[in-house]
Amino acid sequence: MENTSMLREWFERVDSEKTGNITAIQLKSALAVGNLEFPLSVVQQMIRMYDFDRNGTMSFDEFVGLNKFLLKVQQAFSDLERGLGYLVPDDVYKGLVKIGFSLDSPSFYTVCESFDQKKNGKIRLDDFICLCIFVQSARNLFNSFDTTKQGRVTLDFNQLVYCSK
Repeated sequence: MENTSMLREWFERVDSEKTGNITAIQLKSALAVGNLEFPLSVVQQMIRMYDFDRNGTMSFDEFVGLNKFLLKVQQAFSDLERGLGYLVPDDVYKGLVKIGFSLDSPSFYTVCESFDQKKNGKIRLDDFICLCIFVQSARNLFNSFDTTKQGRVTLDFNQLVYCSK
């Protein structure tokens, strides 16, 4: 419970306008204080992942969900980075499995390459978090179309355009 009260205190400091919700810009600034630098587009994606009431901001309860996800991702990274400050692709794969993601080789290597900012085979924490946010967002979107839970979807052109936004 102590963690919840610390999160509440942190959230209330970030919610400078005392609206009960934080914006992407407020969340981006707050994450930067913790040495997590993300482009605004990634922070907006974080909010969309947990914005259950679809108002474009993050309530405290939604923030708690995001925090749990980020802690899980950071723990997976820490368990595998062996003091190096980065993961190599094999460890990225192990980290994704630890978090609960399963990708085939072509998908995994495509995603890995996309999030390897320096193209040197070393994925830093920020990049690993971005990669996991992308995969979780893709899973959420896929699940919204996989209404029969069979692991396959059929999209018409309009749905594909919607998914591409």
